Amino acid sequence: MPPIADFDQMSCPTPRRQHERVLLGHGSGGKLSADLIQRVFLKELGNDVLSSLEDSATLALGSLEPAVDDARSGPRIAFTTDSFVVKPLFFPGGDIGKLAVFGTVNDLAVVGATPLYLSAAFILEEGFEIELLRRIVISMRHACDQAGVTLVTGDTKVVDRGKGDEVFITTTGIGLHAANHALSIRNARPGDQIIVSGTIGDHGMTIMSTREGIEFETALQSDTAPLNDLTRAMLDACPSIRVMRDPTRGGVSSTLNELATASNVGILLDEASIPVRPEVHSACEMLGLDPMYVANEGKLIVVVAEQDCQSLMKVMKQHPLGRDAAVIGNVTADHAGMVVMRTLVGGQRVVTMLAGEQLPRIC
Repeated sequence: MPPIADFDQMSCPTPRRQHERVLLGHGSGGKLSADLIQRVFLKELGNDVLSSLEDSATLALGSLEPAVDDARSGPRIAFTTDSFVVKPLFFPGGDIGKLAVFGTVNDLAVVGATPLYLSAAFILEEGFEIELLRRIVISMRHACDQAGVTLVTGDTKVVDRGKGDEVFITTTGIGLHAANHALSIRNARPGDQIIVSGTIGDHGMTIMSTREGIEFETALQSDTAPLNDLTRAMLDACPSIRVMRDPTRGGVSSTLNELATASNVGILLDEASIPVRPEVHSACEMLGLDPMYVANEGKLIVVVAEQDCQSLMKVMKQHPLGRDAAVIGNVTADHAGMVVMRTLVGGQRVVTMLAGEQLPRIC
């Protein structure tokens, strides 16, 4: 079991407290989410596989033995599940159906697996329009075709009018690992380089721009996309990749803090190298948000040995989903468990995990 991060010691200046009831911030992907997982779910349900906190569980076929570290243990599957509660249901660049397929496909892809099969469970509110549901399901079919996966089972429940919020979708996915890959959030080593596959914050700011009451004119579009074709090209060209993660809820900041804690290393970022679209930057400034904490749905972070970095960058830039890839920092032996950024003005600041709720109902 990896070390449990002491998030109470990382929440300067506001001390973190345990709560008696679930808050929206418990679904943010930041400190409150991590605290809920550690103190409730892992405390009662934790085991070697679940407690590794990878995007997908890696299991050896034919047994219940974990196969997280052993690439020679024979056929292995990746197994993951995720729920989608985004509001609005339809937004520029995507919808809840596409998001539900690609989100689970990406959780399989970033652990190095080939996504194969999905299940989908729908919770529908009484009164929801059948035609809107049909649009969502058609979108899911197109998304499955694009990602090369098959939806093989599902479930539908209907709750009373006013007891839900139109549609919630849970997708579960199974993928197959190649024999020579063993990626893990615990694998980062000092000297490794950190790459992001493209501009950050696109999805989260698109949701905010279309949400009722805070609309403003922009050309923003969600980056929702299946990453499995990109990750396959990357792993074929560079089998030495140590870590891949998709920075969804909590954004790049929370993902890198999780990585630093799990690998017990420090991370040094270069703010000038982090790609952010001008319209995302402007929208964040208007709303007082930091793009480092804004969700992404079609981007990944990869950690690779320094000697393989440039060859991997070349492969990524040849793919449509990696053409804006950038090296944004490196792994260090200093300040283990912390993420530090060199700022545009030449100083340094600590980049903490998202403290609470920045953008609720974002995925």
